[in-house]
Amino acid sequence: MTDGAAKILKTMQDEPIFVKAYENLTSRDAQVFWTSGQWMTEKQGGSDVANGTDTYALKQADGSYQLYGYKWFSSATDADMSITLARTVNADGQTIQGNKGLSLFYLETKDSQGNFNNIQIQRLKNKLGTRQLPTAELLLDGATAYKISEEGRGIPGISAMLTISRLHNVIASVGNMRRVVNLAVDYAHKRKAFGRNIIEHPLHAQTLARLEVETRAATLFMMELARLFGLDENDMATDDQVHLLRLLTPIAKLYTAKQAVAVASEGLECFGGQGYMEDTGLPLLLRDSQVLPIWEGTTNILSLDVLRSVEKSNGHNLESFYKTIHSKIKVAVNMPHLSSWCTRVSQGAIDVVEFADNNRNELEMAARDFSYSLARIYMGALLLEHASHENSTRDDATAAVRWCQQELTPVIMNSNNAEYEDEVCKDYWNVLGCVK
Repeated sequence: MTDGAAKILKTMQDEPIFVKAYENLTSRDAQVFWTSGQWMTEKQGGSDVANGTDTYALKQADGSYQLYGYKWFSSATDADMSITLARTVNADGQTIQGNKGLSLFYLETKDSQGNFNNIQIQRLKNKLGTRQLPTAELLLDGATAYKISEEGRGIPGISAMLTISRLHNVIASVGNMRRVVNLAVDYAHKRKAFGRNIIEHPLHAQTLARLEVETRAATLFMMELARLFGLDENDMATDDQVHLLRLLTPIAKLYTAKQAVAVASEGLECFGGQGYMEDTGLPLLLRDSQVLPIWEGTTNILSLDVLRSVEKSNGHNLESFYKTIHSKIKVAVNMPHLSSWCTRVSQGAIDVVEFADNNRNELEMAARDFSYSLARIYMGALLLEHASHENSTRDDATAAVRWCQQELTPVIMNSNNAEYEDEVCKDYWNVLGCVK
């Protein structure tokens, strides 16, 4: 959130208050450095920010605004500032509903004397995990704020912050995965059972190896996303790379978050009963991982965002996806031990792009499987590319092959099983007791 806030304020260096905030957010001096919150969620909204935001902004004579509203899930409550959304109230006391009524605002949480900026903490959230990061319900009762977007452009204005936050979510997912896998492998080399170290039992070694493959794939995905973001941030990205960044950001966030929870859960099991004991610190890894699929958009919300990105680009980002897949495997395809897996990845990319072109009416129902398919295919290409490098090891090739052996295109498999047809959807509603 701090990184994202700095990204937004970097473009607003014409106002001294924003210049100071940017300098604080990017300072390396601990006495000067600021952190930032991101206050969007309200009681009525959740992910439906456009229709669920009831915070109102009243313009003051000096050009500032006073905010009145209730922020229900305010992460980083101890931050020095925050970026938030609110509806401006016009001279007639009216507001505009929906996206077009929302603008983006900057506020500092405390004044120069250290008093809260007309912000009342109603209660701290009793969360499953990430308890070291305070989250609260906040009442804004005339908090002084400054508009930093064009009128009615709040959601587009905060998009840069969301992109960075999602990248950081991917980084957190990968970091948690690597930590739990390293701990489990180290433990397996030291823990003896049935006369030998448990790493020497083939079934346990297989379990750990599968976790390692997941972690390696996620790590490469994280680095690829960061590379694309860096190119875009420095105006060095090609059109294909811009399209790819828009497509891959929600995909990487949703898929690595799911991986992180699964790896953490399996990783704890590798410690037996010790993995369930709080005094080992291990349960914290699972609790903290569980928020990753929720922060910055749940899996379903981001899957729908993937569809929006495809629609808004008129399919150009899928074309960029397909071209990039083939570019990444161009060396590996000529290596005997990798060529057949390159063919599998390439065919998967063809099948998924064709599915999107030919099944538009089914895409909403298939959104999650569609996103998973794009993730697995791209991660497969990254692993194959890595394994084809001149300095690669046998382990790199093994990881690539093991990844590509799984079902790479769940959307095709489930489509062939008629999972997305209207009658199947009606069956789901019937099972859930919902009449449609």
